[in-house]
Amino acid sequence: MANLINLENVSKTWGLKTLLDGVSLGVQTGDRIGVVGLNGGGKTTLLEVLSGIEPPDSGRVSHVSDLRMAVVTQRAELNDSDTVADVVLAPLGLEVFEWASNAKVREVLGGLGIVDLGLDTAVGQLSGGERRRVNLAAALVRDLDLVILDEPTNHLDVEGVQWLASYLLNRRIAIVVVTHDRWFLDTVATTTWEVHDGVVDSYEGGYNDWTFARAERARQADAIEQRRANLARKELAWLRRGAPARTSKPRYRIEAAEALISNVPEPRDKVELMAFSKSRQGRVVIELEDATIATPDRRILVEDLTWRLGPGERIGLVGVNGSGKTTLLRTLAGEYPLVAGKRIQGQTVKLGWLRQELDDLDPSRRLIDCVEDVASYVHVGKREMSASQLAERLGFSPKRQRTPVGDLSGGERRRLQLTRVLMAEPNVLLLDEPTNDLDIDTLQELESLLDSWPGTLVVISHDRYLIERVTDSTWALFGDGRLTNLPGGIEEYLRRRESLAEAENAGVLDLGERSQRPKHSGVSAQEQHRITREMNALERKMGKLDAKMEKLNTQLADAAEAMDTDRLSSLDADLRAVREEHAELETAWLELGELSES
Repeated sequence: MANLINLENVSKTWGLKTLLDGVSLGVQTGDRIGVVGLNGGGKTTLLEVLSGIEPPDSGRVSHVSDLRMAVVTQRAELNDSDTVADVVLAPLGLEVFEWASNAKVREVLGGLGIVDLGLDTAVGQLSGGERRRVNLAAALVRDLDLVILDEPTNHLDVEGVQWLASYLLNRRIAIVVVTHDRWFLDTVATTTWEVHDGVVDSYEGGYNDWTFARAERARQADAIEQRRANLARKELAWLRRGAPARTSKPRYRIEAAEALISNVPEPRDKVELMAFSKSRQGRVVIELEDATIATPDRRILVEDLTWRLGPGERIGLVGVNGSGKTTLLRTLAGEYPLVAGKRIQGQTVKLGWLRQELDDLDPSRRLIDCVEDVASYVHVGKREMSASQLAERLGFSPKRQRTPVGDLSGGERRRLQLTRVLMAEPNVLLLDEPTNDLDIDTLQELESLLDSWPGTLVVISHDRYLIERVTDSTWALFGDGRLTNLPGGIEEYLRRRESLAEAENAGVLDLGERSQRPKHSGVSAQEQHRITREMNALERKMGKLDAKMEKLNTQLADAAEAMDTDRLSSLDADLRAVREEHAELETAWLELGELSES
């Protein structure tokens, strides 16, 4: 292995803050390094010093000769008059008509959706997210030794994030990437650098290993670090209880992790939160009946949709960019009209909506004043918190809370917007890409808050960890005029998207003509509506049986501990009966699903 870049005793100061203080590290061929840390902690500065964009104040940066390197920052500084082909293809000496003959170029343009933008489109006509994707594509089509990426997953959907991870792994080039996407970090990185307090700590492995190492370190820290330790332990407990964790640690380290989380409870008490939600919300939350929703360009998004959000439901909503997720969320909020059908909202519903657009606040006002405008105190679960305490949990130190809004970064304004939404104590929370511009520490704080938050939750996010962590069911928009429930979660979504892509390539399905109304061969709209209602009813019954089985399992454990054989026999019979009933309902649900698709 050869050294590609070396930093020797490098220091860098921005204003009065020292971001790098005597840092020495290196990047070798084949390294895959994830860079994490708090917003404003020096991650981007480290990338810029590594790549030579910014010179160090002191120390030495050396590159191997003839290093083939690409750097993709968040700035996306492109010439507005250039076309997409000028940016991506021209540096390779390719004409617009030649790109399809180059396998690497074809894979990148397809994976990042660049062809859909139009190769003849001027860069000045693209949105900020589209410019970022073009900039990323221009780097990935080149033959490289090292690629340096700053938040490459921003503005990519779940499918795009998975494609990027797979592509980088297959290229076998050195990677240094700043990312707050924990699934991406865990999949791609073999080493994690944490930038904090002017130093860079290096850990073996990705997000899972870094979480364990940080929890182990924080457990031995003083009282100031205790809250951070608890968060890290809680996150580690969730990671270890899910699918087998991706970790490069030997067995004795895994056993140490299990001991560390042995007394950590489940992230949330679902039964208690559900009961509390019903007491706050009543039976009716938000319902859409026989709803047809069209996008602003008159494309049918969903047709004949009957969807009832119950108290305490936690739903993740996924789909490709442009599939209509935000439009559906706006419809749930009552801010977007239905083409047909009706929307019903419970009398006790209090909506909280985190939009992608930033709030228009007076730039001269202090941050804490903007939070206290909403409320001075908020109840999160059984705990009461002041506006200042909630702001601190979401990353604003007491000193930072006195900062004028106009001096906040984009990420900080996003956190302020989230704080204001939570301070209103909504019982229905709609979150549209809540992870944008949030660092991992703040994400963990947000997830911890949502763990004890009682209410109905609908989340749009490309962050797989967030969807899997804070929601209980996943729904998807595939562009077929329906809202589809995915019992298998994100993995099922990706499998279905792959099947759709294969069918499209085979000429079986054309998702390009999405402006047409979906056709239901063999099933009338009235019949489709009846089937949907019956399937929803069966889902509610199965949900009740799931709760009943969980309760019976708990009672069985108690009876086994008490050695009560008679009660064990009775409970076992009850459990078998409930399981049989659940299996019958599930069979009926699957039969209705097949009828619906016929």
